[in-house]
Amino acid sequence: MEVLDKILVASAELFSQYGFKTITMDDIARRSGISKKTLYVHFANKEEVVNESIGWYKNNTTNACAAVLDTSKNPVEAMVKLLAFFDDMFKRINPMAMFELQRYYPVAYKSFRDMLMERDVALMKDNLEKGIKEGYYRDDIDAGLLARYRIECSVMILQMNEMVQQHNGLTYVAMEIGEHFMYGIMTPKGVELYKQYKTQYLKQATH
Repeated sequence: MEVLDKILVASAELFSQYGFKTITMDDIARRSGISKKTLYVHFANKEEVVNESIGWYKNNTTNACAAVLDTSKNPVEAMVKLLAFFDDMFKRINPMAMFELQRYYPVAYKSFRDMLMERDVALMKDNLEKGIKEGYYRDDIDAGLLARYRIECSVMILQMNEMVQQHNGLTYVAMEIGEHFMYGIMTPKGVELYKQYKTQYLKQATH
């Protein structure tokens, strides 16, 4: 693995696990398995690391989502597999991370949101339109509006809010919102498929 890749992987892991405020350049160098001097060859300061690693992480996540959508048998399977994907991802995210990113690194946060609103909304809209065409989703929904709404919900639960507390937890809230969204858009045909895929991919679900 190239040095730059090591730094980006290590940084993304640290920021996801511990948030952004307390992580130092020493921490990043140590996790990367390089010297601090080598780290400064690639990045002048922590802010540059944050900006670059956020873009790298978001791009990889979006590409992974696109791969799930492309390899699924139908739009409903794709959505359930995405629920499972994010359920696993949210288990590794510190609930404070997004709040600290927005507060202390607004440039990186804006870049993150811009990527979400451009690429992720487009992927979601495409899924909704295919689902409507194939009869799995209601034909009276506004695909563009609901695509943006779904992505905005995913950002909302990563913010500091009263919904995500110790007695609920990030993964629980994310799954509840995801399921609520699905039942709001599906036809009876879609519901039957959803129940099958939910058993297959979301064995931990309780509904």
